[in-house]
Amino acid sequence: MSTPSPLAQIDARLVPLRGRLLSHPVYDAIRDLAGLTTFMEHHVFAVWDFMSLVKTLQRQLTTITVPWTPPADPISARMINEIVLGEETDLDDEQRPLSHFDLYRSAMTEAGASLEGSESLIREIRAGTPLEPALAGPAIPPAAAEFVRQTFRIIDSGDMPTIVSAFAFGREDLLPRVFRRLVADISQRFPHRLGRFLYYLDRHISLDGEAHGPLAMRLVTRACGDDPELWKRAEEAAVASLEARIALWDAMAAKISASTPA
Repeated sequence: MSTPSPLAQIDARLVPLRGRLLSHPVYDAIRDLAGLTTFMEHHVFAVWDFMSLVKTLQRQLTTITVPWTPPADPISARMINEIVLGEETDLDDEQRPLSHFDLYRSAMTEAGASLEGSESLIREIRAGTPLEPALAGPAIPPAAAEFVRQTFRIIDSGDMPTIVSAFAFGREDLLPRVFRRLVADISQRFPHRLGRFLYYLDRHISLDGEAHGPLAMRLVTRACGDDPELWKRAEEAAVASLEARIALWDAMAAKISASTPA
């Protein structure tokens, strides 16, 4: 019997964690628009820090300095540039270029969710405020801030296998599965409403599931090669990423349940 590939071994390790996310009580807790807006006011920060993961990979895999020099791995450079194109300047439901972060915030406005937390973070970052004090804004949920901190611990490691694994297993491979669950629940509970949010979810399901997910897995394979130590670091990052999302989902479920009349 052949030994499973390193990718398959990581995938097997993540099965119980993915199961916890896909059967998480947060989905059943969202019974009304108030519950959904609470979810979105937390989740928007995961949408934001995703782009920092993507741009970190682009910075490491391509040449962004001037004078320019050719990238060391043009195959990986092309793959990450293709992903950036779709994430940073995708087309919205009116065929206008828009980042997925801005598309998500547009969906929040449609749903009646507050943009105060995400606006304060972007305002502080643009003003040059370091990340930690920028996350201390009163409108930023503590659990969302902690999720962002975990993402930036991975980014700040500077370790390519760690970063690309968090990106691949913690985002691109995971999110289409999670979003399918959300689409089913939202379509049932809020029929003919929240068109922009459903567009965002459907767009991620198709883009990540069909294109970006496979590209991300190829990036992991190229980053780790045949080195068992690199694959070990990739596995640890994948597990940590899913555990961080479970903690965020736990906090959202508790917040929604506490605010929902019995």
